[in-house]
Amino acid sequence: MKIEILCAGKMKETFYRDAAAEYLKRLSRYCKCFVTEVQDGPGPEKEKERFLSKLDPDSHLIALEIGGKSLSSEDFAQRIGNLGLSGVSKLTFLIGGSDGLDPALSQKADYHLSFSRMTFPHQLMRVILLEQIYRAFRILNGEPYHK
Repeated sequence: MKIEILCAGKMKETFYRDAAAEYLKRLSRYCKCFVTEVQDGPGPEKEKERFLSKLDPDSHLIALEIGGKSLSSEDFAQRIGNLGLSGVSKLTFLIGGSDGLDPALSQKADYHLSFSRMTFPHQLMRVILLEQIYRAFRILNGEPYHK
């Protein structure tokens, strides 16, 4: 399975870049995972056009949004596993900029996922998402991972 994280903005802080690189390295054992960045701002409407130009129409799209569905790590792993079993070969996670996703872009998503009702910096959210994808593959493979 290929997993793309499509996100607005670049990672400016070294500690975020280092953490993301570490999880991408760990994930390489399980899948091809990569990050595609688009320029952020000004506003969701401008970002929408940039996102649309990068979206693979054959990819299963999961939008990260506060109003999405919250899952446990185990349920998240099961969802990824079930998508793979059902023939999904590419999964794209969408992380908007600081003003969220344009509603028209959000409507294109196959699923809406929330990690919390709290707002996080999109750079940190990228690291959290990568960690949860890594955790999901560890769960799916019956491998230990701290709780």
